[in-house]
Amino acid sequence: MAGAYLSRVAEPASVPLWMFVQRHGYLTAAAAIRAGDVPAEVASCTEARRTAADPEADLAAAQRNGIRLLTPADEDWPHFAFAALQATARRRVAQWQAGVRARPERGELIPPLALWVRGAGELSAVGFRSVAVVGSRAATAYGEHIASEFSYGLAQRGVVVVSGGAYGIDAAAHRGALAAGGCSVLVSAGGLDRPYPSGHRHLYDRTAEQGLLVSERPPGSAPHRQRFLSRNRLIAALGAATLVVEAAHRSGALNSAGYARDLGRPVLAVPGPVTSAMSAGCHRLIQRDEEPARLVTSVAEVLAYCGSAEVEMDAGGPAAGRPPAAGGPAAASGPAAWQHAYDSLDVVARSVLDGFPGRRRSVTEAELSRLSGQPISQVIAALPVLQGLGLITAAREGYRLASVAS
Repeated sequence: MAGAYLSRVAEPASVPLWMFVQRHGYLTAAAAIRAGDVPAEVASCTEARRTAADPEADLAAAQRNGIRLLTPADEDWPHFAFAALQATARRRVAQWQAGVRARPERGELIPPLALWVRGAGELSAVGFRSVAVVGSRAATAYGEHIASEFSYGLAQRGVVVVSGGAYGIDAAAHRGALAAGGCSVLVSAGGLDRPYPSGHRHLYDRTAEQGLLVSERPPGSAPHRQRFLSRNRLIAALGAATLVVEAAHRSGALNSAGYARDLGRPVLAVPGPVTSAMSAGCHRLIQRDEEPARLVTSVAEVLAYCGSAEVEMDAGGPAAGRPPAAGGPAAASGPAAWQHAYDSLDVVARSVLDGFPGRRRSVTEAELSRLSGQPISQVIAALPVLQGLGLITAAREGYRLASVAS
């Protein structure tokens, strides 16, 4: 109930609200906001809706439409995909506390407080082998062909295709992945009961059957401009890499690419005809002096940035949207791979891993919190990341360090 209330009471990606919830927890924060007993900066972003927000109505509407609510305490929360968001949020909080309060025009790069989800896929597994495919709504036939063909080839190889459900490149990407029988994730800027554009209702339904619909906004919410900009950070975070297929100079796809770059994720771009205004944004990304996008011209080149290993097919199609097998890549590949995985962790995840007493002993979340010195909420968030990388394994008594192949 608290998660539903918090997702309604303020617009997405509010730094003061996110800080307040992290400090006090969901239940206490929600109660304080409803009572109006909050700091001025929190009141500023919640006052307009604090008494009008109706989480019971939102949850009832969600149930009618087959939508479920997720918070970081749920098993299906994408902790692995959002680990980079957690890291950027900590840096933003430090800036905020130092007095840097101006909100960037494109929005804040912080995790969502809750997500509304519809579909058969597993959101917790997204981010292991996934690509965000973005581009212009006013796409050319060339752009739609490339987006469809690349997404089809990626989905065939078990890669989850993430996009925003808009006309043009987004729609071509979703349809390509679905045609391959793969998993696609559609991240909407509005409520999942209000497909946008309305002409994509069938695409929403097909995506829910094979993958997932995701939104930060509760049912009934309209897709306002700022919500599109905030939505783009989720698309970038859910992709292990972001592929820009076609984009004009001021395309919203460049916003997604900027988020991906800030998250430390690879940005890939498909070149187009030099005479095409719809490829000007891609060419600009490739020509950047600092952190230029990687030029890609084939599915194989994209795979090099999001995991090139083939994934087995089963009766349900590609095993997309599922986490790596038990043991994980680090445990299976030896000390060098283990060190590479360790080096990829943020400071908190490393601290949690360092808290493990040894490979012969299992520990619970509470014990690991004490050993690592990290809050229990941070331990719970870090464990799926460590398990997905093969650094730890689940045991009957809790978790233990994974055995490393020699």
